[in-house]
Amino acid sequence: MTENILARLFEHNNWANMQIIQACSALSDGQLDAEPHSVTKGSIRSTLLHLVAAQWGYLRILTMPLEARLDAAIVTFAELQESARISGDGLLALARGESKFPKTRLQTRDEYSVEPWVVMLQIINHATEHREQICSMLTALGTTPPDMDGWSYGEATNALVPISK
Repeated sequence: MTENILARLFEHNNWANMQIIQACSALSDGQLDAEPHSVTKGSIRSTLLHLVAAQWGYLRILTMPLEARLDAAIVTFAELQESARISGDGLLALARGESKFPKTRLQTRDEYSVEPWVVMLQIINHATEHREQICSMLTALGTTPPDMDGWSYGEATNALVPISK
């Protein structure tokens, strides 16, 4: 059986999103809304909300006609984890071939024509960049961010294990 590498990448993305959301759920409102003392723009709260809203937007590009995507849903902080799970599951279903993956170029709301694989690539890159920004902000607050890299996911899923001697 051939392993679906794209699905694995989206499984990791979903897992990492949950790790950062859970780590940030323990923060106070003051910590969530603190302006960063770095080149990062926006607070932890606004970055998390943007990350999840964008994930929904990407899913909509891949699964809905342009005219049906005009009204984007607004996610509240209380709904963040559930919203990330639902949109992440939708993207994972596309990656696994369980949902119909578009075969032709898609039109974006800002008048671009894009190959579907570019959207999939953007989803992973976008989330990774924002998770790392949040990790930087957590470190600046004196909080240890979660380990979310590929090695950590490999360990969490038993895909990376020490060899016993």
